[in-house]
This record gives sequence, C-alpha cells and structure tokens, in this order.
Amino acid sequence: MPVNPDHAIQSPAAVLLERTFALADEAATLAFGKRFAQAIESVREAIAASGNAFHGLQVQLVGDLGAGKTTLVRATLRGLGHSGRVRSPTYTLVEPYVLERPAGELALYHFDLYRFTDPAEWADAGFREYFDSGAICLVEWPQRAGRLLGVPDLVFSLDLDSEGNGRVLVARAYSESGKACLERC
Repeated sequence: MPVNPDHAIQSPAAVLLERTFALADEAATLAFGKRFAQAIESVREAIAASGNAFHGLQVQLVGDLGAGKTTLVRATLRGLGHSGRVRSPTYTLVEPYVLERPAGELALYHFDLYRFTDPAEWADAGFREYFDSGAICLVEWPQRAGRLLGVPDLVFSLDLDSEGNGRVLVARAYSESGKACLERC
C-alpha cells in the first residue's frame, strides 16, 4: 500500500545511504528502535572522542496513520533509557525528554505536526530553537511544515508490507551523522 501522496515529502538533498528494513511485527519495530538508539549513542560517543561537538539529529518519520511512527519513537526512547510514559504529541505538538546518557545529557524532542494545515504554523510555533539546540528531533508528519524544516539527517518512511501484515521501513540518510547512524542499524 503506497504512502498517500498528500503525505509524501520531496527528496531534500542527495541520499548518502539508503537501507530497507522488514519489520514483520511490533517486536521487530521495537528491536529496530533499540538498534537506532544504540546507533545514536555510538555516533555521539564517536563525535565526542574526535573532539567535536554533537550537533543533534533531525529524523523525519513519514507514513500513513497507523504505520508505526509513534511506536518507533517509543522504542527509540526506551532504547535510550527512558522508562517513563511516552505520549503522542498529537495535541501538544511536541513532547520534550532529557535523558542521562554515558556521553552526557541528551535532549530529545518528539514532534507530531499532523494537525498543521499550513507550513507557516510551524514557524509561528517557534520550533526552530529546538532544531538548533544539538538535540535529537523526531518529527512525525514533517511534510506539514513544508520545506521549513530544512534538510533532515534521516528520513524513515514506514509503509505496510506487500501482504499487509508487517511494515517496511525505508531509511535514507542525508548527512554524514545520519549516514553513520544508519550504518550502525
């Protein structure tokens, strides 16, 4: 089942790496989220070891309602050590998390832009500061912000598999840090 064209995003830049993952069930989605969390931590540690600052990641999650976007975010947060409740930010638009990690405190922001009807709403909401803070920004329904989000580090496109039982995740990296994370997944 193809992603609704109204929900598709334009290729923001040249793809540095693309990988496809079969997610047969929820357990496979949870396992991928855990691997992604470990990849984030590994990349942060490698950047710190090189004497550079980690500038954060923007990860855009694309897919129809029920495709597994929020499940993947929850699994990633769990993989990063968050044990509290993970709420969908459908009504609040953003849910902030601050996680204590071996490489230092990590801020993660989970956005859900589903309710936006005009890209200007993203700018009016004042979200730019979150994306410039060195945090992990996981954005559901990024196409609702138009091109205002800029080029993401990663785009995760989730869709039903050909039999309609599981999911297929197509992951594309658009930055070196996104590529490094994807290589570790």
